[in-house]
Amino acid sequence: MTSNVSRRAALGLGAAAVAVVGTGVPAAAAGAAEVSEAAGRGPTERIRRRYRAETQRAGGAWQALISHDGQPVITDQADDVVEAYSVNKVAVAVAVLDKIDRGEAALTQRLEVTQDIVSFTGDGIFPLDGAYPSSVTVGHALALLLTVSDDTANRLAGLVTPTVEVNSTLVAKGFPRTQVSPSANPNRFYLGKTTPRETHDLLNALAAGRLLSPSSTAFLLKVLRSQAAHTDGIRRDLSSDERARVATKAGWFLNGRNEAGIVFDPAGAPALTYALFSQDAGDPADFGGTHAAVRARVALGRLFVDLTAGGGTPRAAYTPTNGG
Repeated sequence: MTSNVSRRAALGLGAAAVAVVGTGVPAAAAGAAEVSEAAGRGPTERIRRRYRAETQRAGGAWQALISHDGQPVITDQADDVVEAYSVNKVAVAVAVLDKIDRGEAALTQRLEVTQDIVSFTGDGIFPLDGAYPSSVTVGHALALLLTVSDDTANRLAGLVTPTVEVNSTLVAKGFPRTQVSPSANPNRFYLGKTTPRETHDLLNALAAGRLLSPSSTAFLLKVLRSQAAHTDGIRRDLSSDERARVATKAGWFLNGRNEAGIVFDPAGAPALTYALFSQDAGDPADFGGTHAAVRARVALGRLFVDLTAGGGTPRAAYTPTNGG
């Protein structure tokens, strides 16, 4: 029997190096493999081995940049220009919040939700309620944009920051290759392209408070770390409190499955940043948690959180309510 040997396999770090729960390996075997993997290896080597094993198992092409404690750990085609898909909704939110920081918009500003602005295909909540015309605030639109990746919310964001303004804001902030793509309507845009390095660096700048005002930074990170934020991929095998340590945004379309975010330590300090882009892994018609690239990110997320579990006094735990 013959097989294709990938570039990652040629590095001598095949998929057999790691066994992960949820990939068809029994839990006991996966636990034993994890103990074996951890023995005598530091965080950098563990991340490298897991990344190579999981991306090889998933197949397809990958581009990524992962840093831990401020140091790059994985640099895999990190300067390739790739389709960002909904990962670029973070960049769109940055442009809207920058306009708010300049006093030219406000989170409380109301936006009209008309029948013609609703995206009835794709993702989101707006197509479900059937209540048009209506209105929401900019803050509501951004929360839906970044949690359930609402495509109508993307159009609403364009009412605040047209295509040209989104792109010029990102260029001014040092991200010239993270750009949305114009459509015939100047207030509507396709989500465009980025590079793993620029997405990674944008997230780092956000966490460091260099991108937006303190209030806008807190708003954006709170939404991305909320329990309503994306729960497949990196966050899927995490507890509620662990999920609250991860600010993340996924993007998917056609054959692409992307995710980028920040893992914070329990005390709230940013500890690990990831920008993961993939194409042609698994079934292109599968946009759920069973997709091969999503399974790879599940395994990486569990490792990322385990490696950043130190860091002082934990923040307040997630507290649900029962109505009322």
